[in-house]
Amino acid sequence: SPAQPATMNPARHWQKVLYERQPFPDNYVDQRFLEELRKNIHARQYQYWAVVFESGAVVQQLCSVCVFIVTWWYMDDGLLSVQWLFGAGLVSSLIGYILFDAIDSGAGRKENRRTRWADLKSTLVFVAFTYGFSPVLKTLTESISTDTIYAMSVFMLLGHLIFFDYGANAAIVSSTLSLNMAIFASVCLASRLPRSLHAFVMVTFAIQIFALWPMLQKKLKAQTPRCYIIVTVVFALSALTGLLTISSVGAVLFTLLLVSISCLCPYYLIRLQLFKDNIHGPWDEAEIKEDLSRFLM
Repeated sequence: SPAQPATMNPARHWQKVLYERQPFPDNYVDQRFLEELRKNIHARQYQYWAVVFESGAVVQQLCSVCVFIVTWWYMDDGLLSVQWLFGAGLVSSLIGYILFDAIDSGAGRKENRRTRWADLKSTLVFVAFTYGFSPVLKTLTESISTDTIYAMSVFMLLGHLIFFDYGANAAIVSSTLSLNMAIFASVCLASRLPRSLHAFVMVTFAIQIFALWPMLQKKLKAQTPRCYIIVTVVFALSALTGLLTISSVGAVLFTLLLVSISCLCPYYLIRLQLFKDNIHGPWDEAEIKEDLSRFLM
């Protein structure tokens, strides 16, 4: 409760100033002090289906990791041909490039002053570079035990999911770190495949699913939301189908994880907004909103 003044002077009224001596204790405030109280002035009102739509980015990335692990599992067991995976990845990349260019009629490519010939040269350089170093990638971790490789891969893929750019403006987001951790995990797992050709195809597939695929998804999300929803659902079903062929228990747990992220988490986020009680008033720290960069020059 507000402290009472030591000596009440009816002729004087308390003022919220520091430069004038007043006949009031230092901790005295009058009844007007709480008139400036505001609650939840920065609180956002969320819509359930809008939050479900935004959770598709997390679902997409979880499914990408799942598809990558399932593909590696099939290659390690010899159930997936290297030539078939490389051909399928090549065709998928070509289709994805055409879609990426057709969604905005090439506006993004023209804005970055990129030509199709430049993109083709970059692709050829990357493929040639990766193929030339595939024997090194294959023998890079031979001295490390397989259990350690698996543990490092799991750690790196978790880091990839944590630092991935899901569209939030947060300090923890780092697209470069996220991609590097995913590629490091792919190199670790590729080193346990039978031949250097397998390692080359596995690393190439990792680039496609961890670097190129999210770029296409972001453009679909911004330009054609309905197509983005359809692609997300189809991709999630494909990942679940592939995981089901390996482990039924894993498929059930992964399904529960996706349902929790896309349905339950948005519901609880909206429900918890009702309990938010942030207060703002004259006691808040002063915020400098003026651009002071001119004083640093």
